[in-house]
Amino acid sequence: MKGAGRLEILRVAAWLTLCVLIGLSFNQPLVWFCIGLTLYLGWQLWQLSRLLKWLKSPQDLDVPESNGLWGEIFSNLYQQQTLNQKGQRQLARMLNEFQASTAALPDAVIVLDRDDHIAWCNEAAVSLIGLHIPNDIGQRVVNLLRHPAFVSALIREDYDTDILLPSPLHAQQTLSLRIVSYGEGQKLVMARDVSQREQMERSRRDFVANASHELRTPLTVIRGYLEMMADESKDAKPLQPWAAPLSEMSQQAARMSRIIEDLLKLARIESHASSGKEEWIDVPRMLSMILAEARALSAGRHQIIPKIQPKARLRGHSAELQSAFANLIFNAVHYTPEGGELRVSWSADATGAEFSVVDNGVGIEQKHIPRLTERFYRADAGRSRETGGTGLGLAIVKHALEHHGSVLEIASELNVGSTFSCRFPISRLSID
Repeated sequence: MKGAGRLEILRVAAWLTLCVLIGLSFNQPLVWFCIGLTLYLGWQLWQLSRLLKWLKSPQDLDVPESNGLWGEIFSNLYQQQTLNQKGQRQLARMLNEFQASTAALPDAVIVLDRDDHIAWCNEAAVSLIGLHIPNDIGQRVVNLLRHPAFVSALIREDYDTDILLPSPLHAQQTLSLRIVSYGEGQKLVMARDVSQREQMERSRRDFVANASHELRTPLTVIRGYLEMMADESKDAKPLQPWAAPLSEMSQQAARMSRIIEDLLKLARIESHASSGKEEWIDVPRMLSMILAEARALSAGRHQIIPKIQPKARLRGHSAELQSAFANLIFNAVHYTPEGGELRVSWSADATGAEFSVVDNGVGIEQKHIPRLTERFYRADAGRSRETGGTGLGLAIVKHALEHHGSVLEIASELNVGSTFSCRFPISRLSID
């Protein structure tokens, strides 16, 4: 472009020089200079008008042709037009491929703009969510999908968790929604039919609950007879040789009873059957009662140090939170050797509340930590049986915390100790 500019200057200078020379032959060099300059400016205006005409309709008109500086300009414009057309064709092809692939998905896909208006959706969104194409394009998604959990997630920009909600078309159909943010405020809403999975999960919970309930009655009878026989084995000679087996059977029957009670408790928590209405819970008072039980369980073998912030209440289900806190504290007592130290804390600030249990006990290998909240998973099965654990305590903790917008965080080092903590959102906290 620099060379074309210099060439244009030389051309203008040569043109004006020619006009002056012609003017000298007529003894009017200045007049001919002005005529030459006017003609040059007119030519420039004509080129500008050609450029403006093309800019108004670049798709309908070919790029003008010229020489010199304008030739360079038009040539570059033509190259840019060619590249843009190629890019547009490529983008159109990619968009068509994207729409074709998402249209074939069994999951609903909705594209939202930065103001949460529907920009596009696939056919599955019609059958699963009940959108209408093209009438609903441009509508705000919350006007069509009004479930409180979905609306709340959009407002809070909470895109980390799946949202379960009934289908707007079929009350018996359960959808799992996930919001994904991309670009400059745009979002993808993806919905999947999880009715079968939820039905299987409910069937599993019902089976465990029913089986545990049915086992409880005969087990109670067996324990009663075992206790009676154990008492008689102390004095009656015919049963004295059976004293040790009867004691072992009584211990195992008691352990089975604890497992059944924990299974029933876990089934109730998973199904929200035990939840009832949420209430404001005096957590410091609850923890003081649990700590009293922990001291009785420890029987003076451990140093239990509480750090409880008073007047920090939590909105939730009392039975679930008590079960979660008690499991964490009692586990620390069971897995901390005699002479060990336990620190139990409850604190609150402007961002939420935190509960933690820190011990200097046996610790846990890192490979076991991700699976600790699974049902019946034990990092040390032998020690768990010694302490009478059922393998369900941390599973109960996990589900109880999920109902309160929290997750269990575990940090541990073998032979050093463990820290179990959970944080509750500010929306559930009240500080008097």
